[in-house]
Amino acid sequence: MSNRQIIKSAHIWALTVVVALGLLAVAGKADVNSSGQNSNQNSNSGNMNMPQNRNANRSNRNSSNANASGERTGMGNLNSRDHDFIMDAAMGGLLEVELGRVAAQKGTSDAVKTFGQRMVDDHSKANEELMTLAQSKGITLPTTLDEKHQKELTKMSAMTGAEFDRAYSKMMLSDHNKDVSEFEKESTRGTDPDLKAFASKTLPTLQEHLQMARTLPGNESSGSGASNSNSGGNSNRSNRNSNSNRNSNSNRNSNGNDNRP
Repeated sequence: MSNRQIIKSAHIWALTVVVALGLLAVAGKADVNSSGQNSNQNSNSGNMNMPQNRNANRSNRNSSNANASGERTGMGNLNSRDHDFIMDAAMGGLLEVELGRVAAQKGTSDAVKTFGQRMVDDHSKANEELMTLAQSKGITLPTTLDEKHQKELTKMSAMTGAEFDRAYSKMMLSDHNKDVSEFEKESTRGTDPDLKAFASKTLPTLQEHLQMARTLPGNESSGSGASNSNSGGNSNRSNRNSNSNRNSNSNRNSNGNDNRP
């Protein structure tokens, strides 16, 4: 092979090597750029997810606060004690009206009929006043009986004659004892001034209802029983005092006689 051919072959190999090295360099840069882009994409993706997560967390907290606010709104500005009182008073008032209607229609005693109509008149009026008061506080009161009180109404409605009169009289005495006690507590211990005023205004009517309930058929003995008990207790105490005095006098007389010469 001539020198010229050798030189030409060397140039070709050199050019081939340069081209190969150039391709390798280009490929390396491409890999670096690709890796950088992936890194940037992952970083950006992470940054995008973080605000979304924070927004989701804030959304959950806001939702929880909304639920809590809803519960507080349902109670208005009342504390738990006042809220329980107004709900119980509303449900009790509804029951008194419904039972009163039944008593006015089915009662066999004039006293039961009269008392039943009095319950309809007085408690309907009180229920309307309580409803207006509750609305001003942002509270929704029940307008129908719940399951427990509906069962009581159904049970009473199934009775007739003297059986109904006795059962109704007994229930009214028990209910109004509780009502008077609860309204007395609210009128003195309640924290809402409007609710306290309502309790104080309604209390005398409930006390009158209680006095009337004590005279209904079957309840007449409830007052005399306490009187008899007190009378018996006083009698026993009197007998004990009398016996004690006699024994004391006897002992003194005996001791006096024994000491005489």
